[in-house]
Amino acid sequence: MFDPMSIIVPIVFIIVIGIIIFSLGQGFVTWNKNNQSPKLTVSAIIVAKRENITHHQYANAGDVSGAHGFYTTTNTMYYVTFQMESGDRMEFQVSGIEYGMLAEGDTGELTFQGTRYLAFER
Repeated sequence: MFDPMSIIVPIVFIIVIGIIIFSLGQGFVTWNKNNQSPKLTVSAIIVAKRENITHHQYANAGDVSGAHGFYTTTNTMYYVTFQMESGDRMEFQVSGIEYGMLAEGDTGELTFQGTRYLAFER
């Protein structure tokens, strides 16, 4: 007898594995491209800062009461946009500590390698 689940489950599994492999491959290509890029230091001004906050809610295994059946994690990514003297703008992901020390309007020397932020000195 024909069982559609015997076809659908393996196909979904292959698709998920394919997406994971593709994402890892993209990450490796970006990492390698950044490593091959020269380290550049240019004069720049900070024109914008932003945060991207994500919340994830997970079921708490073993708690059947329902009152505390979930726990939430929060992740914050920090971004800073720099404008170079040429007028070009580049946005970089930075650490929370770095984000807190930078302010819009700050001018200084931006050091980066490909899409990787390295430093900003006023």
